[in-house]
Amino acid sequence: MSKRDLALDLFRSYKTGFIKKSKPVQERTNTPGDPTLISEVMSDLINQRDWHLGIAEGTLFSSWKEIVGEDIASHTTPISLLEGALLIQCSSTAWATQLNAVGQDLLNTIQSSTPGAGVASLAFIGPQAPSWKRGLRTIKNERGPRDTYG
Repeated sequence: MSKRDLALDLFRSYKTGFIKKSKPVQERTNTPGDPTLISEVMSDLINQRDWHLGIAEGTLFSSWKEIVGEDIASHTTPISLLEGALLIQCSSTAWATQLNAVGQDLLNTIQSSTPGAGVASLAFIGPQAPSWKRGLRTIKNERGPRDTYG
């Protein structure tokens, strides 16, 4: 299947009134003034600036629902990807425990869906609980609210 230069086809259809198939990219010789495919420009930019990893990570975070499925995505949120470890926040500790049990299968699914992201391991955390370390009734270097309940 050959790629077509849509801008060139649009120009030709405007000029002549009909759309003609353009040559495949491999056969085309670019002369000064010829339009360049946007995909070629983007590929060159990605290669020059070495954005492969960033794009793969962005794809992982933006396509989370498609990668892990509707059910898991409704209870999880990817938080960060640092040094190959993907941190995933779950809606409850029960979900974190269950996903920890099937973590290897989920890791394989993520790695096959976004191979350039470099995900090597998964870490699951529960929902954010309120912190008892700060506040009006906090005592420095003490255990927290557990020591006041009886």
